[in-house]
Amino acid sequence: MSQGDGFLPYPKSFATQAIHHAQEPEQWDSMAVVSPLVTSTTFKQFGPADFKSYEYSRSGNPTRNVLEQVLAKLDNGKYGLAFSSGLGATTALLGLLNSGEHLISGNDIYGGTNRLFNKVAVKFGIETTLVDLSDIRNFEKNIKKNTKLVWIETPTNPTMQVVDIKAVSEIAKKHNLILVVDNTFLTSYLLRPLELGADIVSYSLTKYMNGHSDVVMGALVTSNDQLYEKMKFLQNSMGIVPSPFDCYQVNRGLKTLALRMEKHKENSLLVAKYLENHPKVEKVLHPGLPSHPQHETFKKQTCGHSGTFSFYLKGNIETSKAFLTSLKMFTLAESLGGYESLVELPSVMTHASVPPELRKELGISDTLIRLSVGLEEADDLIADLEQAFRGL
Repeated sequence: MSQGDGFLPYPKSFATQAIHHAQEPEQWDSMAVVSPLVTSTTFKQFGPADFKSYEYSRSGNPTRNVLEQVLAKLDNGKYGLAFSSGLGATTALLGLLNSGEHLISGNDIYGGTNRLFNKVAVKFGIETTLVDLSDIRNFEKNIKKNTKLVWIETPTNPTMQVVDIKAVSEIAKKHNLILVVDNTFLTSYLLRPLELGADIVSYSLTKYMNGHSDVVMGALVTSNDQLYEKMKFLQNSMGIVPSPFDCYQVNRGLKTLALRMEKHKENSLLVAKYLENHPKVEKVLHPGLPSHPQHETFKKQTCGHSGTFSFYLKGNIETSKAFLTSLKMFTLAESLGGYESLVELPSVMTHASVPPELRKELGISDTLIRLSVGLEEADDLIADLEQAFRGL
């Protein structure tokens, strides 16, 4: 489907693939139209080490297998792997590195990822350099002889920097680095990192991919045979696997992903434009708006933006607290990507573990507010924001 606003066309047959790929009823003895939930932890063998497809549910499960195939297809990749959380997927990726090796990461990333890299990975001898990758010149000059992997979020969390994936990919390939793109904010409906040169796509499926705020799960997708074999080994060896029920839930959520992302995209633009014109708002950070400094880069690699963006409120932390506690339809809570609208203050919530000096450098101030615009009527969401502004 083409678009007239300068963004990339939507991926062809996306919703069809989400509904039908790897879910043919003929594969099940019951001919079930909905892929069954298989909760068995173990599977009967014909003889010692002689089994049909599955032996133990950590190593492989029919319900998880369906989800992993669908995830791969939606990213136009060959292989998908599901993990017990988004951070679980990132932990498995760290298993690709040896002690003494180095990774480069964007400097503005999810607080939990920052904590994992700088407070956990370092204990195992893995060094991390945080770099502003919105300026591609910063990337190559920070590559070392022991650099093995580069991690990027785009747009970044929570200041919504946009990274040129293709430009990073070209440099990464020149230096034989593994490029991982966290695509949680946009999903495979709005961005296809593998097609832009990424080696691996990472997700917190907890967010938009599941979309109902009732599952914690992560995933990795790749088309690289060797990387898949290594990650499959790590998934099993580390045991960072999700339950069959959660896999069943996420697979169900994917059926409506295209529809949901359309509504998130529409609502967030309406809310962002409202905020951009409000006298009590200092600045709106939404890559779908022409005012965003990397708007043109964003347009050339995506089909649009999701429901998550940030803005600066005029005032101080007391202003932010008063505003946040006055909202009625936006729920004050961490996370994003569900059908319901959420709001949070990253400086003391999702990014509280980021060192204060880095928060200051990135602009994660006490007046930076992150919204996850849900599927409610946009007029109702704007009315809720307006009544909260009136109380300031």
